[in-house]
Amino acid sequence: MKDFHDYINAISPIPKETFDNLETCFSSALLRKNEYFVREGQYAQEIGFLINGIVRAFFLNEDGKEYTKQFFVGPSIIGAYTSLLTRQSNKIAQQALTDCEILVAKYSDIESLYNESHAMERLGRKIAEYYFMEKEQKEIEMALLDADKRYLILRETFPTIETVIPQYHIASYLGISPTQLSRIRKKMKPN
Repeated sequence: MKDFHDYINAISPIPKETFDNLETCFSSALLRKNEYFVREGQYAQEIGFLINGIVRAFFLNEDGKEYTKQFFVGPSIIGAYTSLLTRQSNKIAQQALTDCEILVAKYSDIESLYNESHAMERLGRKIAEYYFMEKEQKEIEMALLDADKRYLILRETFPTIETVIPQYHIASYLGISPTQLSRIRKKMKPN
């Protein structure tokens, strides 16, 4: 739980008593490679803390083509936020790309803590602000940068991800084909 404590306090410090209350909401779990934290169509009820491992968030178009929206590399918060907040079915699946150690809590328990503590409310707001900024940054990159630059940003943001997950997930995240990714990687390889 030390990693969880350090992660939370780096976002927004909370008093020890508040953290102790938060900690009691979570239990340890393993998410095996290819298992889902949440599936498309489910009504999300849990939020997670990814201690280690890699989870991808993705959706399918009507033709069944996958689009990787995001990678979560531990330590990170995971969960189907829109489904949790709206109480509607989830549209973006979250699947483990590696074996993952996670902590899991019922979102309703976290909401109860928001009502009891301003520090918890602030923490929730800061997490939401972070993910909003991350989403906006990705949208800007997809709209304004070419694939080469997006690839370099991916390598900087997730330095080891290429050695761990299939290339087609990376290509999907970058909005390019696996063939295009192969060409970019070849072009950027030192001679």
